[in-house]
Parts: sequence; C-alpha cells; structure tokens
Amino acid sequence: MKEGSWRYRLSRSMPFYYGWVIFVVSASTSFSSRPMMAVATLAVFLVPMTEELGWSRGVFAGAVSLGGVFAVAVSPAVGWWIDRHGSALVVALGGAISGACALAISVVSQAWTFYALYVPGRMSFASPLELGTSTAVSNWFIRRRALVLGLLNVTQGAGLALMPLVAHLIITLWDWRTAWASLGIYTLSIAVLPALLFLTRRPEDIGLDPDPEPRQTFGTNAAMASVEGTDIPAKGEVEPGFTLRQAANTRAFWMLAVFSGAGFMVQAGVSLHQAAHYIQQGLSSSEAAITVSIFALMQVPGGLFWSGLTHKVPIRYLLALSGFSVGAAALGTTVSNSLTEGLLSAGTLGFGVGGLHVLLRLTWADYYGRPYLGRIRGVTLPVQIAGQAVGPVLAGFMYDSRESYQLPFIIFAVAAFMAALLVLNATPPKMAAPEQRE
Repeated sequence: MKEGSWRYRLSRSMPFYYGWVIFVVSASTSFSSRPMMAVATLAVFLVPMTEELGWSRGVFAGAVSLGGVFAVAVSPAVGWWIDRHGSALVVALGGAISGACALAISVVSQAWTFYALYVPGRMSFASPLELGTSTAVSNWFIRRRALVLGLLNVTQGAGLALMPLVAHLIITLWDWRTAWASLGIYTLSIAVLPALLFLTRRPEDIGLDPDPEPRQTFGTNAAMASVEGTDIPAKGEVEPGFTLRQAANTRAFWMLAVFSGAGFMVQAGVSLHQAAHYIQQGLSSSEAAITVSIFALMQVPGGLFWSGLTHKVPIRYLLALSGFSVGAAALGTTVSNSLTEGLLSAGTLGFGVGGLHVLLRLTWADYYGRPYLGRIRGVTLPVQIAGQAVGPVLAGFMYDSRESYQLPFIIFAVAAFMAALLVLNATPPKMAAPEQRE
C-alpha cells in the first residue's frame, strides 16, 4: 500500500498498534454478521417455521448442509483472494449477503425459496466470514495471537448467545418473519462499511512490523522447536512459512483437517437440533431457547480458557481435550430431560466448541505461518464445513425416521472421541532446509 494512502496515514496517527483496529473490525463482524446464519440462531426458527410451513426437519436442516457444500466450493478461491488482496472485500461482501438473505427469508413460503436464500447466507457464514476475520487477525498478530484469537472468540460467542435470545423474543412478541427481517436489517446496518474502510491485508503492506516488540520469539505454538514440553519455539527461531504443497506433505495437516471435520459435525448436528430435542423432552420453547444461548455463551469462557493454556500445554493435547468435551456433551444431551441437565450439557458443548474455534485457528497459523495461510485454510476449511453440513442433515433425517435424536447424538459422541484420539498425533511440522524448499 502506498505511503500516501489514508490507511498508511491513519496507522501512524494512532497511539497504538493498527492491528487492534483490524481486531475491532473483525470482532464486530464476528458479533453481528456471523451469528446471523449460525446453526444456534437457526435452531430457534426450526419449530415455528416447520410447523407453520409444513416442512420436515430433515428438509429444513438440508439448507444448512447445502450451504456448506457451496462454502466448500468457494473456500479455495476465497483463501487465494485473502492471501493476494486481504480480507476487506471478502468480509464486507459476506456481511452484505448474510444480511440481505436474512431480510428476504422473512417473506418465504416454500422450501425452494428458503433454500435459495439461506444457502448463500450460510455459505458466507461458513467460508468468507470465517476465513476473512480469523486470517486478518492471524496476519497482524504473532506473539499475541493466542490472546487475540481468544478475544475474537469472545465476541463471536457473545453474538451467538444474544442472537438466539433476541430472535426468540421477537418470535414470541411478533412472529418468525419479523425476527428474520429485524436481524437482517441489523446486520446490514453495521457489517459492511467498517470492513471496506479499515481492513488491511498485512502490517507489512503499510510499512509496519507484525505484532511489534519483542520479536525475538513467537509466543504461541509455532512449529519449529520445543520449550519445556510445549510447542513454543526457542529463541531466535523464525516464523514458519509453509506453502500449500509443503503443508499438505505433513502429517499434522491431514490430522487437523479430519479432527476439524469430525468436531464441527458434532457441533452443528447437536446445536441445530438441541432446542427441538429439549422441547420433545418436555421443556418449554423458552427453556429450549435458553439452552441454545447457554451453548453459545459458554464459547466465550471456553475460548479464553483454552487459549490461555497454549503457553503451558502442547496445543494438540488441548485440541484433544476440547474434542472429548464435545463428545461428552453430545452424550449428555442424549439423556437430558430437564432444564438443569440441558443447561449442563449445552454449557459443556459450548465450552468445548469454544476450544475448537480458537485452537484450530491458532494451530493452522502457528504450525504453517502467515504467507500462505489463506490458501492453506481455504483448502482445509472445506473439511470442517463438510462436517457442519453432514451433522444437521444426518440428525434431521434420523429424527424423521425414528422420531428420536438419541441415535445420531450417540454417533456424534463416538466420532468426537475418535477424532480427539487422532489429533494427539498431530505434532508440529518442521520446515525443510532452505535448499529443499520450493
């Protein structure tokens, strides 16, 4: 970026590191745009929409899965764009699509129109908004990356906690159509302009050092050496910079991808159907909505808790523990039939999912570095999205055939436990010697 650009001038007029502006814009998007098309929010709409419109729950959940399919298709291109041009246009466009689609869903009456609107909104949530915000923050912070990604997860969790409650309140006072319209207008009003104005690809683009002083060490789990049993690099180590091809030739790359797919299959499958499950178990719609919000809210302390341990515990161990938490929560949801049990299971699920979000974002950046992070995540995120696509529709159609969520939730628990065992072997990859690299 040229020295005469206004972002260059703005960064030098501020008394603090411009990376915090990048964080605030990303956090604002995580609070407003991303929760709009999350399964936690959609879960509140499941019962009123299917009852009024006469749709099966499998058909309703299929929109989540199809949106995931489209997200898988666009993710590599989105990652390439972010590496080349930054996150500004990606985040702004993703927010605009989410808000516009939500506004239009308020007038749907047939399943195909719901699909035509929810699918692109879900696609924006799952790929451009996820890649754009997390990669922007990871590109601007290195030694404080664990902290900032944890804080980013706080804003995302807060948005996920509040939006289902707000949606349920509007549905109760008016109807589900008013809820969709209100949330869409809210998202459009605050999600687009800040990203276009302030997001910059990397600090080097405006002549700044990334995450300045001290720069001798990278204080998270970068993939070059080991200090006192953690994955933190020793003093003097340089930041890794794996190309996509080099990353794909490491064992950790595939293990992390499989773990993310399994973990988020459980997250999406349980969270979308948990409100309907608890209503079937005898809870009121208001009590079921509270469990959804507790699930989202517990991602906040969960993310901070897991990220705070990354300086002391190897990150693959933390990933495994978060996976076991998600699996235990899926089992707990299966047998919960009271508000107390539902809150405990939903809270455990949210606590574990908070770890999945923060730790996976942190691991990809620390293991493989910043130069090709967009491309690497653009190729691996589709595995995570595929898991999120499979979970809801699997549980939905199993419910349609058995009128019970117990079997799919048990399947989800087993998948989470197996993935947690697998990721224990995802040791930090080592960069090849310079003459051996591409």
